[in-house]
Amino acid sequence: MQDRILVIGSGGQIGTELVEELRKKYGNDNVVASDLREVSPEMNLHGPYEKLNVLDKERLIEIVKKYQISQVYLLAALLSATAEKSPELGWDLNMNSLLNVLDLAKMGRIKRVYWPSSIAVFGPNTPKLNTPQFTVMEPDTVYGISKLAGERWCEYYFKKFGVDVRSLRYPGLIGWKSAPGGGTTDYAVHIFHEALKKESYECFLTENTMLPMMFMSDAIKATLGIMEAEASKVKIRSSYNIAGFSFTPAELASKIKNQIPNFSISYKSDFRQNIANSWPGSINDLEAKNDWSWNPDYNLDRMVNEMISNLKPLYKK
Repeated sequence: MQDRILVIGSGGQIGTELVEELRKKYGNDNVVASDLREVSPEMNLHGPYEKLNVLDKERLIEIVKKYQISQVYLLAALLSATAEKSPELGWDLNMNSLLNVLDLAKMGRIKRVYWPSSIAVFGPNTPKLNTPQFTVMEPDTVYGISKLAGERWCEYYFKKFGVDVRSLRYPGLIGWKSAPGGGTTDYAVHIFHEALKKESYECFLTENTMLPMMFMSDAIKATLGIMEAEASKVKIRSSYNIAGFSFTPAELASKIKNQIPNFSISYKSDFRQNIANSWPGSINDLEAKNDWSWNPDYNLDRMVNEMISNLKPLYKK
């Protein structure tokens, strides 16, 4: 029987592109997009779309029954910078959405769950460079705390109830198809829009703040990769490290300037600097590579070329 898939939080930065790829693979009618918003015209046009507040468990069950859902991709979350402004909401949404979905899997209503974690699970006492899969994890943001707790719940439900839950620790994600959603690494998307629009950008992080990043195509590839892997190959049920490439705002600006010679950048750090300071500068993802053959396609240069070539038509003068 063909899998029927529900993507929760489909209107976000990851969800927009994930729904597109899933529908190519599984067929439009077999992938249900859902979000808090009433209707997403684009997603509604190409397949089923349902309005859903994932904290409403009865509505979630209703949709799972209606479409005979077998897999859930739970992407709904309040990201790092936004969650710091609304900590209670951040905890409630990030934690209880996961528990609602895990409970459905525990009851046998769905057979496989995907839930994203983040490099935010690490903290100021984590080794900064080549951060290993298993290490000190003492996050000091609401987002990071909720993601670390979520990882422990995922492993608990797997070990205790046999729930087939899979997860990746995303680094900063860079894509051109949708707007970023309130994360600390969002500067790496905004900078391209500003460079093409007005040839200048004021960065909210300092010039030498190195963070791990990934192009969105690789994030989608990794997500599908772990979900389609044989269960026996998924040996870590908390969440896997995955890596793309690392850079600083100054290094990214230099690459952009190679293609937009008049581009200039200035720096005015804000509260997001403290968040970035607690995160790793580079990630070791050997376990993902060994267990289910993860390997990224994009490096920094290729990502910059892709972003500029796809965004340039939006800002033609």
